[in-house]
Amino acid sequence: MMKQSIFGRIAQLAKANINSLIDSAEDPQKMLDQMVRDYTENIREAEAAVAQTIGNLRLLEKDHAEDLQEAQQWGSKALAASNKAEEFRGAGKSGEAVKFDNLAKVALQRQIQSETEAKAAEPQIASQTEVVDKLKSGLNTMRGKLQELSAKRDELNARQKTVQAQAQVQDSLKSFDIMDPTSEVSRFEDKIRREEARVAGQQELADSSLDRQFEALEDMGQQTEIEARLAALKAGQGNRDGEKIVSSEEI
Repeated sequence: MMKQSIFGRIAQLAKANINSLIDSAEDPQKMLDQMVRDYTENIREAEAAVAQTIGNLRLLEKDHAEDLQEAQQWGSKALAASNKAEEFRGAGKSGEAVKFDNLAKVALQRQIQSETEAKAAEPQIASQTEVVDKLKSGLNTMRGKLQELSAKRDELNARQKTVQAQAQVQDSLKSFDIMDPTSEVSRFEDKIRREEARVAGQQELADSSLDRQFEALEDMGQQTEIEARLAALKAGQGNRDGEKIVSSEEI
């Protein structure tokens, strides 16, 4: 039962589709971390169980080899006893011959018993060998899956760090975006532009005032010229009247 349970668990884990599990997980990173822990623990437990199964198989193989060796040894003893019985029979010692024939029979009985035990163990050895081979294959597949999981987890970790770094860079760039009206640089630029506009306005106002002053001066010059011409005109008219008076007195 324990072997079947271990074999079933190994087979289930070995068949797991990592990409499918990642796609269906709400948090792939946590899921991969948990899977790595689960695989590591299951591999550790499976290795201990498979090692025990291999140990049991090696005991069976050792007992089988010992049974075969004992069968061979009992066969040799049976042959030696039978040969000894023939020697005594040739020497006319039938009692001794019968005694060694009986020993040969006992040895043959032991040989048959050892051979029977060895033959009975062979199906179990074959079955255990097949189970051990499958368990070893399953363990190797699990180790491969564990490496795949670890590589996938490391890849996702690296990608996540890259994305975070890119996001930080983008956030930093946004904070220094001079086209962003909410940035400090933009506000400072607006302040400078307003100050420049104020100074330009003052300059324009000053220039306008100066123009009016020159226009006033020109008006004053023109008025002065008019007054001067008027005075000259009056002076000229007075002279002509004087001339007229003198001329009448002379008459």
